[in-house]
Amino acid sequence: MADQNEVAGMSDTDAGVFILRLFITGASPNSIRAVENIKAICEEHLAGNYQLEIIDIHQQPQLAEGDDVIAVPLMIKKAPYPERRMIGDMSDTQRVLRGLGIAHNS
Repeated sequence: MADQNEVAGMSDTDAGVFILRLFITGASPNSIRAVENIKAICEEHLAGNYQLEIIDIHQQPQLAEGDDVIAVPLMIKKAPYPERRMIGDMSDTQRVLRGLGIAHNS
């Protein structure tokens, strides 16, 4: 279930492009919610300015090991710096936005 949603014409080195990796475990309920939630958050708040790679740790365990994944679902913000990690189903939009560094004051 390795799926990649890349923004056409943008490279990993483009300034300001959010590079995100979401580690999941197959089609578990938490994984499905995490995928749906992070896609919705990205489309609403980062539209046209992100790359999201969805990695099933059962299909690609070497990627999970390489990124020291200890719990899933886990999202890693690779860029822009600093790298951030968020565990859970990404249902708390404000928490996710804070983790991405783009929280809006309520």
